[in-house]
Amino acid sequence: MPGTVRRLVLLRHAKAEHAGGADELRRLTSLGVRQAGGVGAALRATGLIPERVLVSSALRTQETWTHVAAALADVPEPEVVLSDALYGAHPGEVVDHVTATDARVRTLLVVGHEPAMSGAAAHLAGSASAAHLAQVRAGLPTGSYAVLEVVGPWAELEPMGARLVDVVRPAWRD
Repeated sequence: MPGTVRRLVLLRHAKAEHAGGADELRRLTSLGVRQAGGVGAALRATGLIPERVLVSSALRTQETWTHVAAALADVPEPEVVLSDALYGAHPGEVVDHVTATDARVRTLLVVGHEPAMSGAAAHLAGSASAAHLAQVRAGLPTGSYAVLEVVGPWAELEPMGARLVDVVRPAWRD
């Protein structure tokens, strides 16, 4: 499997309520629910069906995954790992989670927060269009995701060792 192309999807959670209480308990807004469902439909349409999903323990990321998963209901269910460490993680910590992934996983989805998602994408992107690189450097809006291709095992992934192939932003905004 050393030459196998793997796909990494780094998804920022969908639109959440403004902070009123504890940040980690913020829920998705109705727009966020639509965004997350749209992400699931887009992943399905492009064949980006995750085999493993890493989800931050924050409520908004869990809800994002729930709505993404609902749009993927008739595909094989992925292994889902809820992680306290992804809440508040910096880009390097996100990459650490990615490189710890079993080499048998071909498509990995990480549902997390900014600036970690865009920062991890920029950190890993060794080749990309100027437009895609500019988008991740500017940050991912809610409900947006970056798609990277990785050749070889996750454990061997290094900075600038992936190809940033797409940045998908929702067509709907608030």
